[in-house]
Amino acid sequence: MKFGTKAIHAGQEPDPSTGAIMTPIYQTSTYWQKSPGDNKGFEYSRGTNPTRKALEACLAALENAKYGLAFSSGMGATDAVMKLLSPGDEVVTGNDLYGGSYRMFTKIFSNYGIKFHFIDMTDAENCRKHINEKTKLIWIETPTNPTMKIVDIAAVARIAKEKNILLAVDNTFASPYLQNPIDLGADIVMHSVTKYLGGHSDVVMGALMLDDEELYKRLWFIYNACGATPGPMDSFLVLRGLKTLHLRMKAHCENGRQVAQFLKIHPKVDKIYWPGFTDHPNHEVAKKQMRDFGGMISITLKGADLKETYRIASNFKVFALAESLGGVESLINHPVSMTHGSIPKEEREKVGVTDNLLRLSVGVEDIEDLLEDLKATLA
Repeated sequence: MKFGTKAIHAGQEPDPSTGAIMTPIYQTSTYWQKSPGDNKGFEYSRGTNPTRKALEACLAALENAKYGLAFSSGMGATDAVMKLLSPGDEVVTGNDLYGGSYRMFTKIFSNYGIKFHFIDMTDAENCRKHINEKTKLIWIETPTNPTMKIVDIAAVARIAKEKNILLAVDNTFASPYLQNPIDLGADIVMHSVTKYLGGHSDVVMGALMLDDEELYKRLWFIYNACGATPGPMDSFLVLRGLKTLHLRMKAHCENGRQVAQFLKIHPKVDKIYWPGFTDHPNHEVAKKQMRDFGGMISITLKGADLKETYRIASNFKVFALAESLGGVESLINHPVSMTHGSIPKEEREKVGVTDNLLRLSVGVEDIEDLLEDLKATLA
């Protein structure tokens, strides 16, 4: 089954009681049992709900995985993976990382005796230098947030398998339309479903997709026991959003390419980060493991201090100044004061997250309006 067909149909059947084509919103906390234990797989909606179950099957299918788990946020999904670890375990991860992940790793799980190594992962062999007998997990983003660094998933997966270490990939920026880490050897794929998968900026949700049954059972226990699971209404909204994922991603990629080409030669732009350019670091890796290059772009403004960067970020008419990404509307984000504010300044600046950096999530509006908005604001 091809991607677009899976997005529309995977995990979903007509409702047996009415024939409804859309999966119903099973707005219930509990389920009638004919006798104790006779529950048809549904006992209590924290653990299992028919609407969420349909969504999880669809999410798994889109990542070419056997199992899917939906969480109440991307951080809830990340938290569940970290709870696979024990005090004394170590994690190798990137030094260009979503601020929320960095905050969770350093402010929460490091307090429980888990050690994190934040390294440059653009060369997969660099991972090997930081692996020891205590290393239990490699956690990567690619493209990274916000400087779009590309990590060779297959190369890191080979190292992880050799060392018997779990590999988890945050695939939020690419979406399963552009990249499938399971096919490249990853053990776990994480998504902030809030972003491209939901696609309409009206749901907060996360997900994990994986193939291994024993690992799935361990994660399902955490998922059920700790309870960071989404309700049926949110599950329904994401199921609806997924039906246009392939159409939206084509538009994001087309608009993203034109916006990137416009900004690359703009006199007010100092640096541009977009993996579709041949001079972008690891462009050939991106070309190999991605089907296109997406609608996420970051730029630094030439000669702009923090005040001037604020002024420019606040003056767009079509691009909305806001956190998050991946919705149909175009957004502009100032990572230093928004998504990456929890990372110390010296650590941010080492990887290029400077005061004059802006991150664009290019939406699916008419491209002429987006370019005109950029022209007017950067004039």
